[in-house]
Amino acid sequence: MRFLSVQLVPGFLLLGSALALCTSSAQTPAQTAVESPSDHCARLAKFTLPNATITSATAVAAGAFDGPRQAFTGADMSALYKMLPAFCRVVMKATPTADSNIGIEVWLPLSGWNGKLQGLGNGGFAGIIDDVALAASVAQGYASTATDAGHTGSPIDATWAMGHPEKVTDFGHRGIHEMTRVAKTIVQQFYGDAPKRSYFTGCSDGGREALMEAQRYPDDYDGILAGAPANNWTGLLSNAVVDLQALTATADSFIPPAKIPVISSAVLAACDKLDGVEDGILNDPRQCHFDPASIECKAGDDPAKCLTEPQVSALKTIYTGIKDSAGRTIFPGYLPGAEDGTGGWGLWITGPAPAKSAQALFGIGYYTNMVYEKADWSYKTFSLDSGIQAAKEKTATALDAVNPDLTAFRAHGGKLILYHGWNDPAISAMNTINYYGDVIAKLGRDNADSFTRLYMVPGLQHCGGGPGTGSFGAFTNWPAKDAQHNLHVALEDWVEKGTAPSTIIASKTVDDKPLGAVTMTRPLCPYPQAARYKGSGDTKSADNFMCAGPDK
Repeated sequence: MRFLSVQLVPGFLLLGSALALCTSSAQTPAQTAVESPSDHCARLAKFTLPNATITSATAVAAGAFDGPRQAFTGADMSALYKMLPAFCRVVMKATPTADSNIGIEVWLPLSGWNGKLQGLGNGGFAGIIDDVALAASVAQGYASTATDAGHTGSPIDATWAMGHPEKVTDFGHRGIHEMTRVAKTIVQQFYGDAPKRSYFTGCSDGGREALMEAQRYPDDYDGILAGAPANNWTGLLSNAVVDLQALTATADSFIPPAKIPVISSAVLAACDKLDGVEDGILNDPRQCHFDPASIECKAGDDPAKCLTEPQVSALKTIYTGIKDSAGRTIFPGYLPGAEDGTGGWGLWITGPAPAKSAQALFGIGYYTNMVYEKADWSYKTFSLDSGIQAAKEKTATALDAVNPDLTAFRAHGGKLILYHGWNDPAISAMNTINYYGDVIAKLGRDNADSFTRLYMVPGLQHCGGGPGTGSFGAFTNWPAKDAQHNLHVALEDWVEKGTAPSTIIASKTVDDKPLGAVTMTRPLCPYPQAARYKGSGDTKSADNFMCAGPDK
C-alpha cells in the first residue's frame, strides 16, 4: 500500500538507465592516510553500537553489486546495479527489545557523498529491504538507509505479527526510528561528520512511516516526503474488510474483472468533460456525482455491459466508505475515476476472484494476525463497530499516524510535503486531504503553511501508474534536478534555502519509464489550488494550464 512497495510502481524498476547521472563532490570517508576506502569500510564491522550489531561491512566496487530479484515482479535488476558507484554496504540488526530483530542496511558512497542522509520507507506489511531505492539514492550521492521494519517476509504477509506485540511496534514506528538512529551513527563514524541534513521519503505504508516520524520523532529528519500515506491504518483496513463483505455478500455480489471497464466507461462518460478537457482524467473526482444505479441491468440489457443489483450495492459501498454508529466517517470511500487500469480496482479492490484482491489480503491479514490473533478468524464474522473498537484498542497506538499536532516537527525546522494520486485504488485520496485539513485546523493556516504542503495528482494511481502524470521526483532528486519539476528537490530547497515549493511540473512518459519519452506534462498545484485548462492550446502541455483556487 505502496502497499506493495516500489516494485509495483510501473517503470520504477527501470531506474538503472538513469544511474549514470550520478552526482559528484562533497565528502569522502575519513580514513587514515595509509588506509584505503575499502579497508576503512571493512573496519566498520568492528564498530559497536547500543542495541545493534553490525553483521557485515563490505566495500562494493562500482558496478559490482549483485542484488536479488525484487519481490512480486521478479524483474532482473542486474542492469541497474551495474551502474552503481563504489559504496560501503553496512548490514546490521537492531534489537531495542528482546523480541526485536530489525534488519537495517546503510549504503555509503566511497566518494562524492553529498553530506546528506536519505531514509527510505517500506510498503505493505514491510519485510524486505528495498535495494532499488537504496541504489537510486546512493547513485545521487546520498548516504542511504532502509529497513525491513523488524521481520523478514513478503509485504502481503502478516503472520509474523501473531503473538509478537513488540514486532508490531517495530513495524509501526520503532523500526524506522532505530534505522535512523544507527544510520546517523554509522555516517558519523565513516565520514567523520554527521549528516548536514536528513531526509525521509516513503509512499503508502512508507507514507504512514513518514508521518510517524514527523509526529513521534520530530528531530529525526529535516525534510519528509509522504506519499499516499496509510496513516489511518485501523480505518483503512477496517474499510477493506467492509468492502470485502460487500463484494461477497451473495453469490452475485462480486464484480469480476470484465465488469471494471463497464464501470470506468460509465464514470468517464458522466464526468470526463467536467474539467473542460476530455482526456480520461478526472481533475477533481469530488466533482463527479456518478450514480452506480445508472448502470444497473434492465430488461433486455446485455449482461456483459451492466451490473446486477447486488453488484450495484457492492459498488455503492466501495464509493461510500465507512461510518460509525453515530454517522462519523471512519474512513472515506474510493473516488470515481480510478476503476480501470493495470493498477486499478482489478488489483486492489475487486481482484481476479472473490476475496483475492490486495485489499482483501491486507484486511484479512491485519485482523487475523494483529487484532484478533486467531488463525481461523473469518472476515464474514466482522462487525464494524466492535471490530474498529478492537482494532483501535489493540493496535492504534503502534500503527496509526493520525495526530495532526506537528508543533514539535515545525519547531525543529522540519518541512513536510504530502502527495496523493486522485486515482488511488489502494488508499482513498480523501484520507490525505482529511489529514492535511486536520493539521490546518490544529495549527492554523499560517503555521501550517510555514512548513507543510499537499499536492494532489490527477490520474495517478497508487504511488505510480495510471493515466495521469507520474514523474515528479517522488523518491529522490532524480531524474529532474530542479525544484520546478521535482518534489524532492523542492523539499530540499525549502529546508536548505527557505524557498517554499510552488507549482511542480509533472510528466507522463511512455510506459511510465522514468527516462521514457515525455507524452504529457501537467502542473501540480499546492492544495487547495488545482490545475485549470486555459481554454486553448495543446491539453498535453502544462503551458496551457494554470493553478487556481477552488472558487475559480
